[in-house]
Amino acid sequence: MRHLTSLSRSAVRLGGARHAVRSFASTPLSSSSSLSRSDIVFEADASKVAKEVRKRGMATEISSAGSMDRDTIIRLLYSLGSRQEVERYLRIFTSSSKGASGGVLPEAKFAVLKVGGAILTNELDDLALSLSFLNRLGLFPIVLHGAGPQLNDILEAEGVVPDYEDGIRITDAKTLQVARRVFLQENLKLTTALERLGTRARPIPTGVFTADYLDKNKYGLVGRITRVDKAPIEAAIRAGCLPILTSLAENADGQILNVNADVAAGELARVLEPMKIVYLNEKGGLFHGVTGKKLSTINLDEEYDSLMKESWVKFGTKLKLREIKELLDTLPRSSSVAIISTDMLQKELFTDAGAGTLIRRGYKLYKQDATDAVGSTQLRQVFQERDPDVISGKKSVAEIFGDFKATPHTIYGDEPLDVVAVVSHPPGETPVMTKFLPSRPGILNKIVDNVFDAVKKDHKRLFWTANADDENRAWHFERADGSFTRAGRSLFWYGVPNVKEVEGIIDKFETTGRIERVFLPVGPSVPPHRQAGAESARASSTLSGQRRQFSTCPGPQDFRRGYATATDVPRKRVALIGARGYTGQNLVSLINSHPHLDLTHVSSRELAGLPLKGYSKSDVKYSNLSVEDVKKMEEDNVVDAWIMALPNGICKPFVDAIEGAKEKGGKGVIIDLSADYRFEKDWTYGLPEIYGRDVVKGSLRISNPGCYATNMQLLLAPLMPHLDPSQAPTVYGVSGYSGAGTKSGEKDVDGHPKTMPKIGPSDLRGGIRPYSLTDHIHERESSTHLSTLLGQGSNFHLSFIPTVAPWFAGIISTVSAPLAKSMRASEINELYREKYEHERMCHIAKEVPDVIDIEGKHGWKMGGVQVHSSGKRVVVVGVLDNLLKGAATQCLQNLNLALGYDELDGIPLDQI
Repeated sequence: MRHLTSLSRSAVRLGGARHAVRSFASTPLSSSSSLSRSDIVFEADASKVAKEVRKRGMATEISSAGSMDRDTIIRLLYSLGSRQEVERYLRIFTSSSKGASGGVLPEAKFAVLKVGGAILTNELDDLALSLSFLNRLGLFPIVLHGAGPQLNDILEAEGVVPDYEDGIRITDAKTLQVARRVFLQENLKLTTALERLGTRARPIPTGVFTADYLDKNKYGLVGRITRVDKAPIEAAIRAGCLPILTSLAENADGQILNVNADVAAGELARVLEPMKIVYLNEKGGLFHGVTGKKLSTINLDEEYDSLMKESWVKFGTKLKLREIKELLDTLPRSSSVAIISTDMLQKELFTDAGAGTLIRRGYKLYKQDATDAVGSTQLRQVFQERDPDVISGKKSVAEIFGDFKATPHTIYGDEPLDVVAVVSHPPGETPVMTKFLPSRPGILNKIVDNVFDAVKKDHKRLFWTANADDENRAWHFERADGSFTRAGRSLFWYGVPNVKEVEGIIDKFETTGRIERVFLPVGPSVPPHRQAGAESARASSTLSGQRRQFSTCPGPQDFRRGYATATDVPRKRVALIGARGYTGQNLVSLINSHPHLDLTHVSSRELAGLPLKGYSKSDVKYSNLSVEDVKKMEEDNVVDAWIMALPNGICKPFVDAIEGAKEKGGKGVIIDLSADYRFEKDWTYGLPEIYGRDVVKGSLRISNPGCYATNMQLLLAPLMPHLDPSQAPTVYGVSGYSGAGTKSGEKDVDGHPKTMPKIGPSDLRGGIRPYSLTDHIHERESSTHLSTLLGQGSNFHLSFIPTVAPWFAGIISTVSAPLAKSMRASEINELYREKYEHERMCHIAKEVPDVIDIEGKHGWKMGGVQVHSSGKRVVVVGVLDNLLKGAATQCLQNLNLALGYDELDGIPLDQI
């Protein structure tokens, strides 16, 4: 269920959906292409779609994008979400403005897109591909761009120091002269990029905004917009061109005035009332200033006053929220603001899941114990129009209202009754949501989520039903711990993790008549069969000769806005193959404290039969699992995830066995800690802070980055757009001896072989030892994956020198990187701050970090930025624990994302 009718103050700071759109908009498919929904890998992430397209050999040069047809694009969109989602949003986008007033074309009502100047520099191709993609669907986004960074660079080069007052650039005649030139150059650059893709675009650098002086004495040639002329925009769209605007305005005397681009986009939105306004935010949304978690949704009517009182809401954040509220207060209530990252545009526009932070006005919610308190007349109309029982004639509204009086009920909803929920809760009995009646606006604007969350706050356990063919059935699956379907109806529940208890509750429902007969067993139930070793696992029960499936695992997921709690998701079972080494021991400890994971199998040839130390949730013994054992376990769905903690070159037979079980229903997640699959295109490379979380969510095959490689990539990622392409950066890395692995030693008192380092302090004699001085595997790994940050076809290289030192754990790496242009240390520090300030696992320091700072910690730390006197070379230092963030902790991050949990579940937050 999703907004889709969204807009906002500063309009869309759009980017490129660089993963999906690069393939979409550059794919020359004819209408005869036989690409169906079932042909595509169903992932809620655009990069998976792009990967599938490339695998099929359909990706070509950008210049051939013109031959791509609309039907092909729509079929590709089915890979981002369900067919119903995509088609629903396409209908909305193409029909919502048919009744547009004031002479505004329907096409002008789709979206206003605010593009920051940095995007035109760093992501121009992605932006052009995204716009071309939308245009081939028959949509005409109105693009308004800034050019702040470009203007600052030119002014600095010409000896003009930028000056600001109240956050507004003071604009004198020389600054305005440069600004006009820069805006025209950037405007033409974007229109040219679009024309190269075969998408017609019209530059409109001036002529749309009329303004007066904001305060000539104080700000100089800065304008306050007084009028927006739609005519140039409408003329461009009538000619089949995308309008590309700047924020330059003119006063009545013809004087050009500079206007803040965010303000200009807001004024444009007020006049056009477009369907969508989306900010591009490199961080992917707004983040809570204390917890660091992304704010999934903000409902201003409910949350604005309290949010503005939060201690962390200040300065720019407070100003942005205030401006967004002021804009939304002038627009239709269906309007909303989406703040997303550049690669999430298609997911934001065409799926229920959306992306980033969604801000909308919403409505205040209510809950009442009587129909009269809600308004019986209005409530009666809701039931007459939406309740399937009333529409089919099965029950009258009067009968339903009578049921409310017979047993205790609570009615939940929003002020305009776009969503109504009724929960029956007799004393001492399990609550049942007997009615859930959303309107279409209630679904699109995600009021359904607000109401359901209100129900969940009051009821720790709940049962409810839905039609099996409900187009929004995935929404119900997401919110349920379990479900089963009979006779075209599905029963869902949460808060009851034990299957046997579920059976007992359903039996009681039968005797009290609180739920429809179709969901109940035909005869007496027998205790459910349980797979060996699978406590509270997916189970089935035999009911009078019939098989009825109970699932404690939610159905199809699109990773809705919000965060999982202990009652949102079921427990999952993990098998650890190769548990003897240091990394395996750390994984055992982490899973032992995980709120949702159970370690059910640990495999070690040397320790087979011995009890597992350090795990207290249950009694687990080491086993020596063969390839055949693993395949049979996967076929029987004995575990939900496999962690391969084996040396390089060892795990392939096990992976092949798991792959071979797919045809018999195997669907376990694999995370490989070796280097075996880090270069495989069909595997997801799991470094969330750099390559994103959505690529990991729902992935079944994940390669865990190497320890050195993690440190190197975290250090280099913010620098990538600024490096000198003709000179490779050099990384000097020093690791504790635990990174060399373990060997078996003498046995302890319990019969366990003692874990001994392959290389120890005595071997090093107190010194350090360089090794693998060229062609180290982590050198190639880091180079390969960092290349993807520079765009398709890029070929990045770095030089790496590893060294082992006489401390136990911890890596310190020093990067020396040539720069493409002269930069200051403050600018470099800002790059890291922008990249990592909201990453809970990443710490930014001024001083050079020390290994002591990070040993035994689960995060990563960087600092010590220094720039050579030439300004053309930067040195940066980073540290992490090679056994934790370099291995076990990162593995748990990836496992959490893949299984649908919060990324940091099970990771001690006080040890990051």
